Amino acid sequence: MIKHRGLRHLALNVEDVARALDFYGRVFGMRVVWQPDADNAYLTSGGDNLALHRGPAGDRSAQSLDHLGFVVAAIDELETGYKWALENRLEIARPLRRHRDGSLSYYIRDPDGNVIQVLYEPSISPLSFDGPQRAKS
Repeated sequence: MIKHRGLRHLALNVEDVARALDFYGRVFGMRVVWQPDADNAYLTSGGDNLALHRGPAGDRSAQSLDHLGFVVAAIDELETGYKWALENRLEIARPLRRHRDGSLSYYIRDPDGNVIQVLYEPSISPLSFDGPQRAKS
């Protein structure tokens, strides 16, 4: 088994890097940590890394990636975010709903059609990430 600290990096092909930067910054508050050129950008919201690379975004109805997800800390944050998504006319892929395991989520699409789940998940939402930590040997 390969030791790891969880999924912390995702790379997406997008048609327009500037448009994707605006979307992920405006909708999720992500900030650019490095943009080597107009075709590539790397963003973070703290304990993660999202790479955006100019490339074919793929067929909106048949993307290989099922979805990516952002975890929220509390149910009220999820509900507030859903209301904001509706008010800002984001494309809702699946509306807010409660799942059998006690989690709640909704799904939106970014400008390239990638599906994003916004999720409250009882076993991981309360956890905190304290920033960079050194790997134990």
